[in-house]
Formats: sequence, C-alpha cells, structure tokens
Amino acid sequence: MILELWMVGVAIAFLLLIRVPVGLAFIGPSLWWALADGTSNGFALKTTFDGLNSFPLLAVPLFILVGVMANRLGIADRLYEFCLAALGRVRGNLAYVNVGSAVGFSWMSGSALADVAGLGKLQIPQMVKAGYPFGFAAGLTASSSLISPVMPPSIPAVIYAATATVSTGALFAASVIPAFIMAAGLCVYIFFWTARRPDLAAVPFDRSRFARASVGAVGPILTPVILLGGILSGLFTPTEAASVAVLYMLVLGVVYRTLRVRLLLQALRETAVITGGIALILGAAALLGLILTRARVSQNVAEFLTSVSENPIVFMILVNVILLVLGALIDATAIILVTVPVLLPIAIDLGIDPVYFGVVMIINLMIGLLTPPVGSVLYITSSVTGRPVDLVFRGVAPFLVPLVAVLVLISAFPDLALWLPGVLGF
Repeated sequence: MILELWMVGVAIAFLLLIRVPVGLAFIGPSLWWALADGTSNGFALKTTFDGLNSFPLLAVPLFILVGVMANRLGIADRLYEFCLAALGRVRGNLAYVNVGSAVGFSWMSGSALADVAGLGKLQIPQMVKAGYPFGFAAGLTASSSLISPVMPPSIPAVIYAATATVSTGALFAASVIPAFIMAAGLCVYIFFWTARRPDLAAVPFDRSRFARASVGAVGPILTPVILLGGILSGLFTPTEAASVAVLYMLVLGVVYRTLRVRLLLQALRETAVITGGIALILGAAALLGLILTRARVSQNVAEFLTSVSENPIVFMILVNVILLVLGALIDATAIILVTVPVLLPIAIDLGIDPVYFGVVMIINLMIGLLTPPVGSVLYITSSVTGRPVDLVFRGVAPFLVPLVAVLVLISAFPDLALWLPGVLGF
C-alpha cells in the first residue's frame, strides 16, 4: 500500500511538472492505484462521479456564468467608469480605480481569472498610457483580482463549504471583512508607491461625468444587494442566489441594450469550458481522497502535526507554510478537496473554528495564483497583455508583501473573519 501510494504521488508530481491539466494528472494515477489495489473500475468511477453529486456545487457554474456575463455584456465596464469618475482627483487615481473596480466586480464574479481577463484588458493599457510602468500596472491588476475569489460570491468558498460541510452563508459573511482588508493593504502600498511619483497627477473632478457614471453603475451595484441580501437573510440558498444573479445579469443586458444572442452563446461556451475543468478536478480529487483515506494519510498527518505542537497558533503557522508551498504547485480547487478532509479535523480538535479556517485557507491559496510555476493569474495576465510571464511576475512580486501581510493578520486575529457571521447570527 505504501509503495503504491508513493508511486501515485510521484506520478502526479511528474504529470504536473510537465503541465498536464490538474484533473488528468490526478485521475490517471488514481485509476491505476484502484486497479493495483483490487478496487473495481465501477466503484472507482462511482467515487469520481459522487464527487460531483452535490447541490451546493451547482452554484459554481452559475456564479462563473454571472462573472462571464458581466464581462461580455459590458456591466463590469460601468463599474470601472464609476470608479474612475469618483477617484479621478486622487494622485495615482488609476491605481486606486484598479482596486476599486476589482472590489466592485468581485461581488459578481467569484473568480480571479474572470476578473483579470475582463478588467485587465481595459485597465493595464490605460495605466501604461497614463505613465505607469507596465510591471506596476500588470502586478496591481493581477494582485487586485485575488479579491474576487475571497469576496462573496466566492467560488473557492462554495467548494470549501461543500467539502467541509459548513454553512456557505457563514463562510460568505466571514470573507467580507478580510476581502476589504486585502483591498486596503493594496491601497496602502499604492499610497507609498505613488508618493514617489509626482508625475501621476490627479485630474479635476467632473460632476457631470460622475453623475452619468453613477446612474450607469446603479444596476451593477445592486447585484450584491440582491445576491448577498437574499443569502444572508435566508430568503434563498447560495445555489438559488446564483440562479437569481444570472437572471439579473440578463435583465441588465436587456436594459443596457448590450444583450446579443452571439454574446450570450459566447458566455455559455466560456462557462462550460471553465466548469468542465473544475468538474474534472472535483471528480479526480474525490478518487484521490479515497486513496488517502485508505492509506490512513489523515491519521498520519494528524500524528505528525500534533507531535510538533498542539498549540493552535503553531498549527496555523505550519498550515500556512504548507498551503503556500502547495498553492505554488497545484490548483487551489484540488488542494481544497484533498487537504480539507485531512487538516480540518485536526483544526477542530485544536479548537479552531472551521469557518475561520476556511477563510485563511482561501486567502492563502489565492496567493498561489500569483506564484510560479502554476500561477494561473500570471498566465492569464501574460495572455491578455502579450508580455512574457517572467515580466508579469516581476511586477507582481512587490504586491506579494501586502497580500502575505493580510494573510498573517487574518491568521493572527480570527475575529476579523468571525465578527460579521456572529452579528448576522450564523
């Protein structure tokens, strides 16, 4: 059993190293293990499909569709114009607009890739044209996109909640303040960076432009009110909320006269491609989870971590280090599905709240989207701008400092995540 497990691990590592898609890298060696262990193919496939058989996970493709439609129908552009009109008189205005529009778009997207693919096409060229170095513009855009998968409706939060069997609404509520702290951390960095750039002058405030932009942004701004208001009030579940949000995007497309059959088909196609990749990872991770369970990996990891220390603070430090390393190597969805069943029971035994643990895990793994060799956001940013990945990463690297600082802050003070769920009665 131990030899086969090591062979599975080596095979997965090799496949990931040669950039085989994560789902295929997981499922191939896992099926081989099932044959070597005497497990029937039928049971292995049933385990794989059972990993997808979850009503809460139905929200994932719907939230993806909301973000894609917001991009395709020009709804995200209205948020960007509103932020630009509101913050135009601030020195380094385009940098603050970058963060502000990321916060606004995060209420509809839940995906960093959708954020950087949509807003990056607009923001980076405008910033470069206004005199910002490409590295700063690309690094900030990539870094601010991480707000989307932390701020609800967060797709990683939906996956974590389904895996950990915790309330999605509670996890959404716990993510709000940390997401705003991430935005604040980026703004602090921007403040000190722009202080050395007097050439990035502010522009006069235009009342008429602000009024027009405000009217145009009313529809998009109401999206989180409808979506989160319904979830947190108990009016509907996150999955139902995702369905309502899709219908609301269609209504906005009709009102703004941007809805076209061609654009809708493109949005559905893009959503299907993204969802297919996630579904493959979900199914493959379920089979890999069976392997880890039979090999008693959870018990072995628990014994190792508790042998180091039974102090919750030491445990969280170790978990953060492990997840930062894994996040640089493996897709975040796969890490959540594989590590939550292993780490969460230990955390609960040490008195760590599972909702708080989920928030820390999500922030940690999202940082991995900016770090090579996986770094999905790096590759999307490179694709959008047509610049090499290494150049994009050099721009991203300074922004890792405030992001890691936020991770340390949230890890050290659980109430930053747990206060709002407590107020809302979760």
